[in-house]
Amino acid sequence: MASESLLARKYFDGIYIPLGLIVLGTAIIKTEWTHYALLVGIVLGGIKYYRMTPKKVLKPDAFQEFELIEKTILSHNVAIYRFKLPSPTSILGLPIGQHISIAADIKQPDGTTKEIVRSYTPISGDEQPGSFDLLIKSYPQGNISKHIASLSIGQTIRVRGPKGAFVYTPNMVRAFGMIAGGTGITPMLQIIKAIIRGRKDGDRTEVDLIFANVTEQDILLKEDLDALAAKDKGFRVHYVLDKPPAGWTGGVGYVTAEMIQKWLPKPADDVKILLCGPPPMVSGLKKATEGLGFKKARPVSKLEDQVFAF
Repeated sequence: MASESLLARKYFDGIYIPLGLIVLGTAIIKTEWTHYALLVGIVLGGIKYYRMTPKKVLKPDAFQEFELIEKTILSHNVAIYRFKLPSPTSILGLPIGQHISIAADIKQPDGTTKEIVRSYTPISGDEQPGSFDLLIKSYPQGNISKHIASLSIGQTIRVRGPKGAFVYTPNMVRAFGMIAGGTGITPMLQIIKAIIRGRKDGDRTEVDLIFANVTEQDILLKEDLDALAAKDKGFRVHYVLDKPPAGWTGGVGYVTAEMIQKWLPKPADDVKILLCGPPPMVSGLKKATEGLGFKKARPVSKLEDQVFAF
């Protein structure tokens, strides 16, 4: 969205054609005024272009409030929350692979109030102007997740960003091996969507995703993931369940080194493994990938790492 071509249809319809008609009309009625009409057209076109250009909203050093405008219930404790940006052409301005901080004043057991800050990755990107979407699972002990689940339409959250050490650029690697657990799917989905959107511009990145959950009902956005895999031959998704139903044909139990060997790309300089999920899961996967020949993951990941944990 932010790098949209000046030859986009909206610029022809909103700027070039109307201003061309003004100049042409002036030339027909009073030829000697044509150069004035052209000058006015350039000024008006510049103003119109500025107004039509998407404006990035996020500020890394200041929290801003965004209004909840829609809530889509997915299960008893999972929903997609849509928040309004300042204008229909505003974009969040979040680089692919980064996340935002959400802050709220949460009442403590002793009666005091404390500001709690947590990180979340939107499942929408800058291709969606005017709003952004958060997929959130509300946990009994989750301060921010419970707070957002309690919001009514019209109430607001406080957001700051961008944050994070990972920034996706097209073809940065030949292939990604992704492993996500539960709501850890959100940064993966953000990157997968960006890769598939970029196919028309030459993004050739291959993606294999292992998505681990407890039950089949816990698989977030399964229909969306399956639709993306059906649409794009360069993306494959493999499901793993701790408690599978009868007849389940996917993986069973925890994600193992054998599953990684079977479904994800082999270690190579142009391959990167991305991890996101509960800390014990991520810790175990770091050891498993190292045992398979991937470079040892650092305690705090950096962009250049072969195994990167969000």
